[in-house]
Amino acid sequence: MKHEERALSLFREGFSCSQAVAAAFAQDLGLDTATALKIAQPFGGGIAQSGDWCGAVTGAFLVIGLKHGRSKAEDDASKARTYALVHEFIRRFRDRHGHLKCRDLLDCDISTPEGRKRAEELNLHTTRCEELVRDAAAILGDIL
Repeated sequence: MKHEERALSLFREGFSCSQAVAAAFAQDLGLDTATALKIAQPFGGGIAQSGDWCGAVTGAFLVIGLKHGRSKAEDDASKARTYALVHEFIRRFRDRHGHLKCRDLLDCDISTPEGRKRAEELNLHTTRCEELVRDAAAILGDIL
């Protein structure tokens, strides 16, 4: 199963956008799915439903960090590689969707009860978020 299909499947099971993207790559990184799901949980809904950075984006950042991040302070090459990949991911995601923040991508502020209600009424979870999760996983698979 491709990463984007796995991410979409996890999202449809009820996991957040950040969890779906991060967990779709867990096995490739030697991480069990349950741990990936737990690590990524706080980032869903634009960071704990604050409507800020899209969880599909931050989930991708977690994967990039797990794959290329430095574990020794003096490893400047890993730090530079990680930052370069994050910048490339941002560029590609923004080129496709115009924004990085949940509230901008959804055109409503899910940090408020009214915004969450509007998102539900418009079925954005299915009509918009699924596309964002799928695209984030596809971009990530491409750049890794």
